Amino acid sequence: MREDSRSAVCRCFAVGILTLCLVGALPVQAQTSDAAHQQVEKLVEANSANWKQVSKEIWGFAELGYHENKSSALLQAQLKAAGFSVESGVADEPTAFIASYGEGKPVVAILGEFDALPGLSQQAVPERAPVTVGAPGHGCGHNLLGSGAALAAVAVKQYMEANHVKGTLRYYGTPAEEGGSGKVYMVRAGLFKDVDVVLHWHPGDRNAVIDGGALAVTSAKFTFHGIAAHAAMAPDRGRSALDAVMLMGNGIEFMREHVPSATRMHYIISKGGVAPNIVPDLAQMDLMARSPSNATLQEIWERILNIAKGAALMTGTTLEVTDIGSDADIIGNDALAQVAQKNLEEVGGYTMSADEQKFARDLQKTFGLDTLPSLDQTKLVEPFHKPDPNAPSASTDVGDVSWVVPTIGFTTATFVPGAAAHTWQAAASAGMAIGQDGMVVASKALADTAVDLLTKPELVAAAKADFEKELAGKTYRSAIPEGQKPLIDYRGK
Repeated sequence: MREDSRSAVCRCFAVGILTLCLVGALPVQAQTSDAAHQQVEKLVEANSANWKQVSKEIWGFAELGYHENKSSALLQAQLKAAGFSVESGVADEPTAFIASYGEGKPVVAILGEFDALPGLSQQAVPERAPVTVGAPGHGCGHNLLGSGAALAAVAVKQYMEANHVKGTLRYYGTPAEEGGSGKVYMVRAGLFKDVDVVLHWHPGDRNAVIDGGALAVTSAKFTFHGIAAHAAMAPDRGRSALDAVMLMGNGIEFMREHVPSATRMHYIISKGGVAPNIVPDLAQMDLMARSPSNATLQEIWERILNIAKGAALMTGTTLEVTDIGSDADIIGNDALAQVAQKNLEEVGGYTMSADEQKFARDLQKTFGLDTLPSLDQTKLVEPFHKPDPNAPSASTDVGDVSWVVPTIGFTTATFVPGAAAHTWQAAASAGMAIGQDGMVVASKALADTAVDLLTKPELVAAAKADFEKELAGKTYRSAIPEGQKPLIDYRGK
């Protein structure tokens, strides 16, 4: 174990002693929501310094999907030290794990992620300055996501102990969210079968409840195999795999006019040949398609496959489709959203310090925006609203979880207002105090909501009723083939 990890564990034990002081004198009896929330929020605060440090360490590790070995190990060590039992390497994913406390119903789960993005290495400064040029970085704030979710789980576990609360609390360590569909394999392994409610959160530049939304996405590598030949002396003997890739790209471009307006299709040519005087016998396109509707995306994906097959037929090449990834859209839950909104408004946002405001203003100068969002955005909680299915959005494998368990989430202001995810600006924010302050807001909202669900059976029942209503007439299906194993060699590219 690294020296800094050992120190973090020691900090965790020290916080545990402090926790006994905080809660030991409290009566073991039913509490009002206000009293329960105050108690668990104090526990979040008591544990926060330790978990802020954990988030910084994971930010420094900056490991790609399915290779988050140090990050996963640190989180597991911390949760074990906090009294959770941990099962690691679940669902054939080396860095996936489940940390559990308690027994019986209800089973409340909190999701954690910890993978980084390629090429976004960045120091915690307001100008472009990679730690290592070309290396990964936490441009989506998953160092905060995994640590903040664990901070909430530890505080709720301590609350349950102090108040003899029955039920099971779980932290799901989920790898490779950035394109590896880690949660899909966990769903397929049946790891959510007995869970009653799932809570999640994600870093952002504002404070709001996530009730549905996100784009369903399917991705794959399209590899064309042709015949190499001298491009000048014997071009007639060659069959260009690159021609097939380019024809496929043209087909996708023509298709854009004939798909719903919220559809997204984007691709790169990841392999295009080795030299211009050799007819390429191998070329490859990496493609992603997205839609607000999982069902609509399935139809679009079939058309994309047909375009690829047509390109192979036109060029006399053969086609191989591999490394298929797929994340569903998120199924909303209005019953849970009401609870989540109330709790987030109760927690509120945070006010930046003078140093944080200077950092934020300097960083905002790099955005290239005509109008910059107010720094007061970190203080505010957005009014509840259902997501607009036609609004620009991203994708997440939380969606697949939401198709099998009632699910609700939060986003909190961990990035400088106006900073977009998947940028070096987001990575800079995630490595300093602004990110950590927003993380604690998320932890408190998660902890309050988990306590509500553990102590109020009627909330769980309402969540399940809304879940059944939302799924009426819908069928969940992932585009990932049944026999495909987690793509451990996939590195978030």
